[in-house]
Amino acid sequence: MTLQLGANKTNWKTATRLVRGGLNRSNFEETSEALFLTSGFVYGSPQEAEDAFKGESDRFIYSRIANPTVSMFEDRLALLEGARFCVGTSSGMAAMFAAIVSQAKAGDRIVASRALFGSCNYILTEHLPRYGIQTVLVDGTDLDQWQQALAEPAVCVFMETPSNPTLEVIDIAAVSDLAHAAGARVIVDNVFATPLLQRPLTMGADIVIYSATKHIDGQGRTMGGAILFNDESYLSDCLDPFFRHTGPSLSPFNAWVLLKGLETMKLRVDQHCENALTVARFLSTQKSIKKVLYPGLASHPQHQLAMRQMGRGGSMVAFEMAGGQPAAFQFLETLDLIDISNNLGDTKTLTTHPTTTTQQSMSEEERLRLGITPGLVRLSVGLEDVDDITQDLQQALRRLCGNC
Repeated sequence: MTLQLGANKTNWKTATRLVRGGLNRSNFEETSEALFLTSGFVYGSPQEAEDAFKGESDRFIYSRIANPTVSMFEDRLALLEGARFCVGTSSGMAAMFAAIVSQAKAGDRIVASRALFGSCNYILTEHLPRYGIQTVLVDGTDLDQWQQALAEPAVCVFMETPSNPTLEVIDIAAVSDLAHAAGARVIVDNVFATPLLQRPLTMGADIVIYSATKHIDGQGRTMGGAILFNDESYLSDCLDPFFRHTGPSLSPFNAWVLLKGLETMKLRVDQHCENALTVARFLSTQKSIKKVLYPGLASHPQHQLAMRQMGRGGSMVAFEMAGGQPAAFQFLETLDLIDISNNLGDTKTLTTHPTTTTQQSMSEEERLRLGITPGLVRLSVGLEDVDDITQDLQQALRRLCGNC
């Protein structure tokens, strides 16, 4: 769970860190990272076991708590993020829940951006209130609303930037300043940007979370998540006790798959961004599309902020069909190459209808407030030849509007 950086590793470039970071070879000196499929570990004596459980010896105890393969994944991702600590989890939602609940208690306030993935919204607005934890939602791009909400003490601030699915971009540094003045830790869900495009810890955030299921694996194979941070007291006082006793652990096999995914992540994300920008520009020319949302386009409401924080637009594009849900459904049904799926960050281009899938649990009023209209389509642009992607989109749009 902790990363000790050697002087040589701190000088490594990103691509090198993704291939060699965290490498911990066994006595067999294997080339590929070893996969330790074991639930437990043996001790040479009862005293050795007692010392391990007291924390007086540095060794693995139980894979629910720590495992050599999982630790390699944690160390590599921490090296990429520039974080002192990383804790792998069983999924992105496990990371989100653990990051918050490990530090919040009855009577605490949380302030969060309103534009959230449906399950994150549910946890904050439906689940946590059962335990006496209040969540105040604000429009993430409105700093006045953040300032007003943080005029009172809060235990933490939570945001997605860019948000799912409308790609709203929030000023991390400005919100972090307001949050810290209110005594709050800042948690950023950085899934859409990835650590290659955006590093929230350098902008004032305290905790970064990922669904490693997305771009880190990037090939639709396995589930995983991660929590990254620099504050040792957060680890010892909050996250470690919660994690140790509740068990949202990342499996060794999944950690091994994610390690292999990290090796090619830069190559994939670079191409994702290039393809997505081409696709977004193409969609912006289509008459049957009312609006295209992509941070890399000058038309995006927070384009300049996105370019300052991320540098590139990412792999996700959202667009609104002029004909509402009937048009969106017909469009999705006539796609040939592109698959309908609620996953994202995959090598394959995937698309979904947020109103009826990922955001279905939200009220209609809240969806519309966030711009999640019945005609909105979310597109995760993959690694196919971009001409094939745009041709598939074009043929579906032509069949929809009769060669308009």
